[in-house]
Amino acid sequence: MNEIALTMFLLALLFVLLGSGIWVAFSLTMVGLSGLYLFTEAPVGQVMATTIWGASNSWALAALPLFIWMGEILFRSRLSEDMFTALAPWMRNLPGRLLHVNIFGCGIFAAVSGSSAATAATIGKLSIPELSRRGYPEKMMIGTLAGSATLGLLIPPSIILIVYGVATEQSIARLFIAGVLPGLLLVFLFVGFVVVWALFHKEEIPEESETLSFGEKLYRSRRLLPVLLLILGVIGSIYTGIASPTDAAAVGVTLALVLSWSMGTLNRVTFLDGLMGATRTSCMIAFILAGAAFLTVAMGFTGIPKLLALWIGSLGLSHYALLAALSVFFVILGCFLDGISVVVLTTSVIMPLVEQAGIDPLWFGIYIVIVVEMSQITPPVGFNLFVLQSLTGRNILNIAMAALPFFLLMFVALGLIIAFPSIVTYLPNQM
Repeated sequence: MNEIALTMFLLALLFVLLGSGIWVAFSLTMVGLSGLYLFTEAPVGQVMATTIWGASNSWALAALPLFIWMGEILFRSRLSEDMFTALAPWMRNLPGRLLHVNIFGCGIFAAVSGSSAATAATIGKLSIPELSRRGYPEKMMIGTLAGSATLGLLIPPSIILIVYGVATEQSIARLFIAGVLPGLLLVFLFVGFVVVWALFHKEEIPEESETLSFGEKLYRSRRLLPVLLLILGVIGSIYTGIASPTDAAAVGVTLALVLSWSMGTLNRVTFLDGLMGATRTSCMIAFILAGAAFLTVAMGFTGIPKLLALWIGSLGLSHYALLAALSVFFVILGCFLDGISVVVLTTSVIMPLVEQAGIDPLWFGIYIVIVVEMSQITPPVGFNLFVLQSLTGRNILNIAMAALPFFLLMFVALGLIIAFPSIVTYLPNQM
């Protein structure tokens, strides 16, 4: 069997396994085993044992459960309520008013949770009832929340950037710093869209009867100080070189526990619930990474990545044509798999193509996260859409239509980082 037929066979096997409902980690491992058994003479047991142990025994991976635990602790605190109270007074004079609380609230919570779904659920639980009560248009309310919640994948500390860094052996600290400016760019684009929309639909934005002095606004903003200190403690310790990402994750957990205790939300039940939630999520991700590492090694033995790299190279695609093709590929794949699975599933095949095209792997990490963000609000399996469906009870297609403008704004952001790569690389190059 030639390499093309082998590639098609293994891809078909993978999609059959995934479509049958088998766990992603098992599917990846079984495809790797099939490739080694059927098409190579490699010592399968030895390769599998050493690869899975090597993928699991990674110090960089230790940051993953800690950041997830930090997010679980804060998810069970009064953080979202405090953020709404602190941000709302400053949004009253901005076109769109309290719709911007969704955007800034998601941006801030993304910086302490690292999870897109957790961001959507936490901010949405508070903002949706409050904005509905005040009479804000439902479509914009859902759309701003759907789009802004995806910032949890990009603004550091990002769980998916840790996974990408481990899978591709990139510096997690540099990836974190690289995500800052693109994350702020998306916030700016979302805010700008809401401002322009509000100027053309003034009648749909309810008037705010409450008038606050500057001093009163500052007084209410005091409730935002703990979370800002937490962000500074985590990101600042990495950026200044005081701590590695793993050490910073431990700092974040400690600060999150102190913050939750000071709010009165830390007790035996919330502590154990957060710990078990973090354990389940971390084990799932670590298991997927181990299966993906084994598949990567198996693909190396079969020679498929090299063949695909040579084939793509023979097409003579330009830098922009390759990125356009990959964008379509990732968005389609992201419609059926979660973001972490997309990253670990494709890096073994895609990275040789990326490196051959001369694309910076650090820049590509941010690029792939933005594309995966887009897939989180794309039917039929956009995870954020399901979260919002459970919060609002609305049809998922209606939620997807509300999120469409923000999906298109992500395309704009993607075009900007392609046209101006320094948006991604400037801060890491200053380290």
